[in-house]
Amino acid sequence: MALAEKILKGDIKAASRLMRDIDDEMDSATDELKVLYPQTGRAHVVGVTGSPGVGKSTLVDKMVEVLRRDSKTVGVIAVDPTSPFSGGAILGDRVRMQRHSTDEGVFIRSLATRGHLGGISRSTHDVIKVMDAMGKDIILVETVGVGQDEVDIVNAADTSIVVLVPGLGDDIQAIKAGILEIGDIFVINKCDQEGADRLEQELRIMLEMGQKSTDRWTPPIYRTEAIKGEGIEELVAGIQRHREVLQQEGLHQKQARQRARYEFLEILKSSLMKKLLQRLSKNGELDRIVDAMVKREKDPYTMAEEIIHKILP
Repeated sequence: MALAEKILKGDIKAASRLMRDIDDEMDSATDELKVLYPQTGRAHVVGVTGSPGVGKSTLVDKMVEVLRRDSKTVGVIAVDPTSPFSGGAILGDRVRMQRHSTDEGVFIRSLATRGHLGGISRSTHDVIKVMDAMGKDIILVETVGVGQDEVDIVNAADTSIVVLVPGLGDDIQAIKAGILEIGDIFVINKCDQEGADRLEQELRIMLEMGQKSTDRWTPPIYRTEAIKGEGIEELVAGIQRHREVLQQEGLHQKQARQRARYEFLEILKSSLMKKLLQRLSKNGELDRIVDAMVKREKDPYTMAEEIIHKILP
């Protein structure tokens, strides 16, 4: 029986194996994903992003606890920095969330960025599909925590949560517009620390200045003390309200179309580049192009155009 068929029958080991194959970029994983794809699109994907040290892992851990009390099945994808030695994930969010490991309603997977910028790894989108096909109600994606450029999660999540904390020397004025624009929900964690009121006030001003008059959703701000479990229930309720607004206003379908377009183009670019490199390397053409460029006999722009014309006359 194929891995995909086993996953649809509830085989956890098969799901783990396919996720490993996806992360290792094995060609066989694509065939399994083709089978799973019709069974996806039902889970609500929640991205949790923010700078290092804001308490994303603790927040996710507490959110899982509240969701499980509501009998929701949960998938967690924790994207970690890459080890320079093994290429695998370091920091180990699965260790931090170990208390959920024996809960059959929770599935946790760590992924390494493997040099991919934007806060998530290349394999994140496909691992989300596997968890979706497994029947998870909510999938929480914790990004790696690279800071202001960490905006790729918006292409994977239905609800994007931006986590901030006071006292990091990173005032709202210093935060780039990108990470503010992707937030559907904002969380001020460690709100017992000095400066939380000021942070909230500045955040509200920035959101009001940037808000469009056509928006059907005003991003709320929640104050949490994740390590104590304070404010988590309100945050989870806010996620549910955002989900309801998406469905009622027809925004969920629009969102799904945007993500489908993005995903298709990314897969197309990746597949074309892979096949093109194989072709160029096989007949030695790539080396000839490089030699001609080094000798300044050819420029890279003309060479690229010539290759494109050969493929797409």
